[in-house]
Amino acid sequence: MTARILVMPGDGVGPEICREAVRVLEALVNDHGLDIELHEALVGGAAIDAEGDPLPESSLAAAREADAIVFGSIGGPAWDGLERAKRPESGLLRLRSELGLFANLRPAILYPQLAHASALKPEVVSGLDIMIVRELTGGIYFGQPAGHGTDEAGRREAWNTMRYNDAEIERIGRTAFNIARARGGRLCSVDKANVLDVSQLWRDVMNETAVDYPDVELSHMYVDNAAMQLVRAPKQFDTVVTTNLFGDILSDAAAMLTGSIGMLPSASMDANGKGLYEPVHGSAPDIAGQGLANPLAAILSVAMMLRYTLDRSDLADKVEAAVGYALDRGLRTRDIMNQETQVASTQEMGGAIVDMLR
Repeated sequence: MTARILVMPGDGVGPEICREAVRVLEALVNDHGLDIELHEALVGGAAIDAEGDPLPESSLAAAREADAIVFGSIGGPAWDGLERAKRPESGLLRLRSELGLFANLRPAILYPQLAHASALKPEVVSGLDIMIVRELTGGIYFGQPAGHGTDEAGRREAWNTMRYNDAEIERIGRTAFNIARARGGRLCSVDKANVLDVSQLWRDVMNETAVDYPDVELSHMYVDNAAMQLVRAPKQFDTVVTTNLFGDILSDAAAMLTGSIGMLPSASMDANGKGLYEPVHGSAPDIAGQGLANPLAAILSVAMMLRYTLDRSDLADKVEAAVGYALDRGLRTRDIMNQETQVASTQEMGGAIVDMLR
């Protein structure tokens, strides 16, 4: 059955990196029998400029019809002055919520060729392979009540609510346990149970869920300690599961262990395997349109799509191997280069991956 893939390039460097991701998909169609059809829709600032809405109904309808979504990036200074509900980022939050994309998978893998680019010493990060599983549709980003106003003394104030129920926690917990079972069999749940009631519920439900996974070793860690341990001894982690807010922060910290945030893909999944696949990095408007963006996170996001939604792990392996071969050749975009490597543009790096898939 032909899979329907929706491409949502968005803003900043999003269109550039999505073009390279699409080139990879087209190579797989032409040379490896991948059965897909590609469609495109507006999102973020581009959608605001065209239709006055960061997620137009036509784009949401196209996303609902798709089997998977390849997403670029959104946002930029041009839209920072809009009220929060009308900014580009609200389009992505709504998309996640409307599609029920509750599980965010963020692998942090260090390619050996990039050990020099890591913020840590090579011996600390060599062989790094962590999967961070972040709950994506609950917690403080979506909890109510939320708002802003003034108090009785006329001082401005604002408030947000961190809220989870046991079903939401169990759902993301089972996703993480299943991933850990397929990896190294170790799952670390990150919370702040020594301070937050919602974290105590999180920990309780994780312990209850663990009973069904006797082959997975469950541990717990407070988020402040987890942040420190990611820098001190990151290879102690195999699979990590945590809340929306904590996962947002920890996964970006893990990005610097791999040499560049431009190397990190991600998947946001629903309960049935449908996913939105996007690089972890932002829209980088300062380098947009200059051919400087690293497309490898977007291309590796395509590999995740092949593995998790399209059930083509064979092709995912080919894409990931092609990335390794390109790095072996010494090709580097500006964010991961050193004195001994060849600087490649966005298009040149994407082209190298395509050549190696043929």
